[in-house]
Amino acid sequence: MLSALLVNYNDRENLSRCLAALSAQIEGVSHEIIVADNGSSDGSQEFVRENYPDVKLICNEENIGFARANNRGLQECGGEFVLLLNTDTVVMSDALNILLTEIRSNPGLGAVGPALLLKKDKFQVSFGRKVSFLPELLQKALLNHFYRLWLRTSRKPRSVGWLSAACLLLRRRVLQEVDFFDEKFFLYFEDIDLCVRIRKLGYALLFQPRARVFHVGGATTANMKSLSQFHYRKSQLYFYRKHNSKIACFWLRSYLRIRFQLSLLYGHLQRETDLEERRRLIGLLHDQ
Repeated sequence: MLSALLVNYNDRENLSRCLAALSAQIEGVSHEIIVADNGSSDGSQEFVRENYPDVKLICNEENIGFARANNRGLQECGGEFVLLLNTDTVVMSDALNILLTEIRSNPGLGAVGPALLLKKDKFQVSFGRKVSFLPELLQKALLNHFYRLWLRTSRKPRSVGWLSAACLLLRRRVLQEVDFFDEKFFLYFEDIDLCVRIRKLGYALLFQPRARVFHVGGATTANMKSLSQFHYRKSQLYFYRKHNSKIACFWLRSYLRIRFQLSLLYGHLQRETDLEERRRLIGLLHDQ
């Protein structure tokens, strides 16, 4: 019934915890677990082979990105439902059952996502409305603060515009209908793009805060902050071109130009080592 898919890149420590928690929660459910490894050099592949021989391991020769790796894994999935799960997550008690019950009871639901906990009583905002310049600015400047407070007490599900793929349960046939992930995204925004396309087909997306999943967040990008920022902005610009108006794209580029120039000036003053990465970010705008 269920295919659980994890994309891993040099995250053996978190992968160990993630698989242990998932294996405990998935007992009693007809399932398969698939790990798509993006050319890890930290022994992740050997760890899976030795400790989880029943897990289907896909070994990519290099880091092909989150979207492509997921698509490779999705081709191997045979379950009615697919659980996308980051390696730096820990599925907490009953979370999986809550998500499965929700999606099985609502045929109009394309995907359902849980509340993501960074630590006790501190939540990651893993959902949102439309991603365009003003709505995105409003969410980051104001709504996220409200959502974090709301999540401390509310257990009421809500219909949303997008959900994070850090932990996301979907119908496999819906993934097939939207032709899976857009592989032009290397990292970031691929899950929001997927959600937008699912909603365009008429399926609903549900955020279910009664299901709780612990999320470290940024585990595989912590040691490459500048490169991570580069991919974030590159994906953001592509997402805007794909789904937003020319006016929204103009406002985003204008905002980023000002932000990048200030960042470059600050880099000169502070003699920061990632100055070249800041120049690469500015170069993104000249390619648009």
